[in-house]
Amino acid sequence: AINPNPISAIIYTHNHGDHTLGARYFVDQQAEAPLIIAHASTAKAVEKIFGILNPIISARSEKMFGTELPEADVVNVGIGPYLSVGKSAPGYVKPTLTFEDELKINLAGIAFELYHAPGETDDQLFVWLPELNALFPGDNVYKTFPNLYTIRGTSHRNVKAWVESLDHMLTFEPQNLYPSHTLPIQGQEVVEVLQVYRDGIQYVHDQTIRLMNLGFYPEEIIEQLKLPDSLASSPFLQEFYGTVRWSVRSIFNGYLGWFSGNVSELDPTPIFRKAELMSELVGGSDYLYQALELAINNEEMQWALELSDLLIALDYKSEEVIAMRAQASYFLGSMSSNPNKRNYFLSEAQKLAGKENKRNIIKPDAVMLNEIPIDMFFDVLSVNLNPAKVKASELIYACFEFSSGLIKTMIVRNQIVQITDAAPDFCNFRINTSEETLKQVLAGLRNPVTAIASNDLIVDQDVAFLRFLASFKP
Repeated sequence: AINPNPISAIIYTHNHGDHTLGARYFVDQQAEAPLIIAHASTAKAVEKIFGILNPIISARSEKMFGTELPEADVVNVGIGPYLSVGKSAPGYVKPTLTFEDELKINLAGIAFELYHAPGETDDQLFVWLPELNALFPGDNVYKTFPNLYTIRGTSHRNVKAWVESLDHMLTFEPQNLYPSHTLPIQGQEVVEVLQVYRDGIQYVHDQTIRLMNLGFYPEEIIEQLKLPDSLASSPFLQEFYGTVRWSVRSIFNGYLGWFSGNVSELDPTPIFRKAELMSELVGGSDYLYQALELAINNEEMQWALELSDLLIALDYKSEEVIAMRAQASYFLGSMSSNPNKRNYFLSEAQKLAGKENKRNIIKPDAVMLNEIPIDMFFDVLSVNLNPAKVKASELIYACFEFSSGLIKTMIVRNQIVQITDAAPDFCNFRINTSEETLKQVLAGLRNPVTAIASNDLIVDQDVAFLRFLASFKP
């Protein structure tokens, strides 16, 4: 049973939604709000989830976790049997106590030590309870090869820092380990698990660098780099979540960027022209199509996917090609022992078959909007300007004055948006409102027309302003 006593504090080990988006429920259950403790960079990272990358990260996360798949197709999500996506609004609460390197604090009569431990995320922390000899590593340890890269998409994960964070944990010689996605570990096994985990990560990191320095390209490194038996045999390094081959690509990209060094890849032939040339090479698109059919019949499904790319670019027998692409995706997904790959491929097959459900983009409610700064909304507007809806020669000043005293100006120039805190002498239109109202309008919780009609949004050129807002739609 859950302890019924009031909660003194909630600790965010890092920014991922399964570690942050349920806090509001617990906060609302008691009169005195608990402390919300996190690393100093966590709030910014959470805002990014709801900010400029929200649509694409949401879409790719749905595929990776298989949240829209039929129940029969979801075997596992790698770190649990399934991911439940609730229909209620996310319950994130902004941290009220943050730290940079370490924080030692007494909570409910228990001594807590929190340490910054970059790994799966840059803002990751671990919790050490010295009196109980217990360590909570967040998501820096789980019973599978770690996600040094995640296929839903992520910024580069600092693999070397991840190893150093595990080394820091080892200095405490913990006897009790409580990973967020793995059953508790006790006794001597704790040190053994941490040791093999950090060794597995370091091996992939170091050998990738060694082979990079020998001039090998990512695809060549992937073919050569395998975990030695002493590591590959560990139940904590089975490729059930992350994989060595995906990690190699990410490490290479993290150090050298996307260009492999192969001159044929710097400015490759555009896909349509490549498809034309391949078609000519085999004697015409019909022969390319026959090659796709042969690949399907021979169960060479990865090759089938690559051939389908060419035929789709040529718009040749598109309906039949897409059906075979769906077949190849389903086959590869169903045969994969890695849940991330399985779910992603099965979700893609479902989409190609026309059975895709409506994308469940995470959207905050009015309460959560208060936890997100107005700057994030302006950042989202900036990356959503549709250049087809504004002329390159247009110069537009949209001036916002908020009831809080804050001033923001959007300058549209050369089909980009510059956001400033300055108040220019000239404005195409002026908007007076509260931060709360504008957040609700931009989040789709309020109609701008009704907000203007109720004087919650006061605009001197309302028609021009509404036309301006339309420039930020696809």
